[in-house]
Amino acid sequence: MAKLHVQVEPIALLRDAANASQADPVRIALQAELGGADGIVCPLREESVGLTDRDLKMLRDLVQSELTILVAPKENLISRVMSLGPARVVVVPGKKPGSTSGGGLDVLGHTEQYAKVVEGFQSQKIMIYLLVEPLFQQIKAVAKLGADGVHLHLGKYAQLKDPNDRYDFIQAVSDAAIAARKMELHVSAGFGLTYDSASDFASIGQIDAFHAGRSIITRALLIGMEAAVRDMVALVH
Repeated sequence: MAKLHVQVEPIALLRDAANASQADPVRIALQAELGGADGIVCPLREESVGLTDRDLKMLRDLVQSELTILVAPKENLISRVMSLGPARVVVVPGKKPGSTSGGGLDVLGHTEQYAKVVEGFQSQKIMIYLLVEPLFQQIKAVAKLGADGVHLHLGKYAQLKDPNDRYDFIQAVSDAAIAARKMELHVSAGFGLTYDSASDFASIGQIDAFHAGRSIITRALLIGMEAAVRDMVALVH
């Protein structure tokens, strides 16, 4: 059975956009764990938006499940992640080069760069996954680096409207996951997973964990609204 890791940055972005201090990603993470989440996911960005250092430190200290940090392969960000000591990291593309058109890393074309990143995290006993499209050559390149796992990018699925194209993409993900496991890599997947698409990928037994964030936060806004309004009514009536 695959695990679910919940990405909590959308709450931090809401806090920034609405200047709403009550939108606390740490509280949301703890509620996610109460709801059964097997892990919490946090991107670390160069821009002063989203999760703050305070958020990340509190999440590290308070989260009882596995903490995963998404990070671009930049020295200043990597050093900050190492100081936090999460269970694992997923290396994701920065703003430019080194990424493929589908949103994953171009590991094959930048092996020397990513080899140093893998070595650095493993020296700190932090598991390292690399975000790639479900392409055999990219997965093979990750395996050659000795990384712990691959994180498969599912974002293309939402852009496909033809059922046959969607079926082909699901099959490509399945084939990629099988290939990765044969190369002794752990496999996780995300970036675009929704309530509509989750069941299409959940049957792929080689995927250890799925990451989801926006879809869960959006659903929480809907199903949690009644209780939130009731509490406010009790205060103002």
